[in-house]
Parts: sequence; structure tokens; C-alpha cells
Amino acid sequence: MHRYKLIITYEGTSYSGWQVQPNGLSIQELVQKAIATPLRRPHVDVTGSGRTDAGVHALGQVAHFSHDEPLESFRFLRSVNSLLPPDIRLLSLEEVPHSFHARYSALGKIYHYHLCTAPILDPFVRLFRAHFCYPVDLPALRRAASCFVGDHDFKAFANEACRGSASRDSVRILKRLDIFEEPGGLRFEFEADGFLYQMVRNLTGTLIDFIAGKYSENDLPAILASQDRRQAGRAAPSQGLFLVKVIY
Repeated sequence: MHRYKLIITYEGTSYSGWQVQPNGLSIQELVQKAIATPLRRPHVDVTGSGRTDAGVHALGQVAHFSHDEPLESFRFLRSVNSLLPPDIRLLSLEEVPHSFHARYSALGKIYHYHLCTAPILDPFVRLFRAHFCYPVDLPALRRAASCFVGDHDFKAFANEACRGSASRDSVRILKRLDIFEEPGGLRFEFEADGFLYQMVRNLTGTLIDFIAGKYSENDLPAILASQDRRQAGRAAPSQGLFLVKVIY
């Protein structure tokens, strides 16, 4: 068997997320069906680096699958992309060792969250920005965000903290949380060795509440230490979130 690594980009607005679900159309489901056709197989298991929620986008989702014959990259990508809807594309195909696993081999991930702070949301970016029209004290926001950087228990920012990986270990190393100005708003860049379920959206939502004056700088370390999801802010809307890169 040959193992192949895929890099996939998608605009997640129309989908229930990456992972196959019984009550919604997922990106994984469509990718598996499209790959199975040129391989002349009834089904192909495609394993992703992790799930992204409904409405979340990806510039560099990574997945793997196995096939019993060698594949030619250009022809395979052209064939599969012709079967996918235009908001999902396979960017690359690479043969990798059998030991490679899209999820378990990952050393880290980078997410970006885009926030529109302009008085009026440009309709051409409405699917890719969350709108939050408040004046921003950028130095204070950066100071507030810095308390989350480092090796911490992020249970207060995890949905379903009693299930999955969070129930076994909710400690993650947030290597950086950088905030940049961009036209019409802000870009939050998160890099960590891993993320809990909805951790990025919950951290962003809490920082949005900080901008709005709900929390002070001193409140945020206390929320982190509480390990209580009820103490943190609501999840930021999904459309502003992008999975940018999976690090191996």
C-alpha cells in the first residue's frame, strides 16, 4: 500500500464542518467520494489532521489516505478537483512513509481569526470576517492576549471539556498569539502544539469581550486559572476562523 498526504483548502460556509456527520454535508464526505471515483473504489477513508467546525475555513488542512497503486500527482489532482464543488480544492498530493498520520504526526497548528472593526461590514468579506464595531486599544489588547501565551491548562476555553482529548489532558502550549492590524480590522494569529475543541474561537470571543469592556486585564489570568468554561466569553463566530497550516 502507498500512503498519500493531501493539502486541502476550502471555504466552509456551506458545510457542517470537516468531519463526516449524519445530519449535515461535510468536507470530508465530499473529498472521500471524489477520491473514490478515479481510484475505482466504493469508498476511501481520508483522515484529516482534525475537525473544523461548521462555517470555518481552511487554507492548509492536511489529510492522508492509502491506495494499493502509485498515483501520478497532476492527473490525480485534476481528476479529483473536477469532481469537487468549487469551494473545495486539493492543492497537493505527496507520497509519504506509512508511519505518517495526518493527526497524530502533527507537531502544531496555526489558526488565524479575522475581525472587522469598521463601522460598516464590507459585504464582500462578510463570509470571512466577524463584525465587531468597537474602538480598540491595540497595546492593551496585546497585553491582555499575552497572558494566554505559554504552557497552560486551557479547560476554561474548551467546549466539551469532559469529552475527547480535553478530558484526558487539557494542557496546551500556546506558542504565540499575535494581533495585527489589517485593512478594516484585526487579525489574530494563534500557534500551538494543539488546540482543544473551539479553543481558538473561545479565546477570541473572550478577547472581544475585553475590547467591549466586559473584562479587565486582571480578569483574564483568573479566567484561565479557573478552568471553568462558564467564566470565559462566548465563542466568536465561525466565519472569521481559518486553519492556516498544520506543522509536521
